[in-house]
Amino acid sequence: MFDDAVVCGNLLLQAMPGDVRESWWPHLQDEHMGLGEEFGQNDLLGGPFVYFPTTALVSLVHVMASGASAEVAVVGNDGAVGMAMLMGGVASRGLSSVHGVVQSGGDAVRMPLALVRTTLERNPVVLDVFLRYMQDLISQMAQTAACNRHHQIEQQLCRWLLLSLDRVGGRELTMTQELISNMLGVRREGITTAAASLQRKNIIRYARGHITVLDRVGLEHCACECYASLKRQLQSP
Repeated sequence: MFDDAVVCGNLLLQAMPGDVRESWWPHLQDEHMGLGEEFGQNDLLGGPFVYFPTTALVSLVHVMASGASAEVAVVGNDGAVGMAMLMGGVASRGLSSVHGVVQSGGDAVRMPLALVRTTLERNPVVLDVFLRYMQDLISQMAQTAACNRHHQIEQQLCRWLLLSLDRVGGRELTMTQELISNMLGVRREGITTAAASLQRKNIIRYARGHITVLDRVGLEHCACECYASLKRQLQSP
């Protein structure tokens, strides 16, 4: 049995009506997500479970026919992984070339997809919560696409770090420059240069795959408009 503090480690679960959370408790299972663990298309589009991260961070990555890839959105304690089929055919087709990669290892709870689907069909309040989250996720995808096209690598890195930190809490992340370059779809040398610039400004400390944000305000100042725009959208009713 999960207590409310554990379940509410995920904001999407926290937004559920109390009676729904209580009915779900016996069916929730602890899940540890290891760094680099992958969720294939079957997991995202119709696997047996929906995963609600509490401290883990999952990148949704679009893969091209050439094998090149780039992150289109990040999911942490704000949302869920594996819920595309719950939203119907349109969402499923939109994620047909997307898979998930754990970019920061941590914990999650998982719920049988069938039970989540049944709840959505019977409870319009829960359906509304999920639809609002999907709208936020789509906004993040659109903003990320524009950011990757128009802004400098250092600005993209700042935006990416801020979005990631917001979804795990705290000021520390564990990940390699290679992983970051794959997520942003840029050369590793570009990430090395951008990270070095932020270190010289005493905004971050980076060593052996461990990133510590020393100056959150400075990081936001160096980020492009995309982070502030997404933050405003998520805070709007």
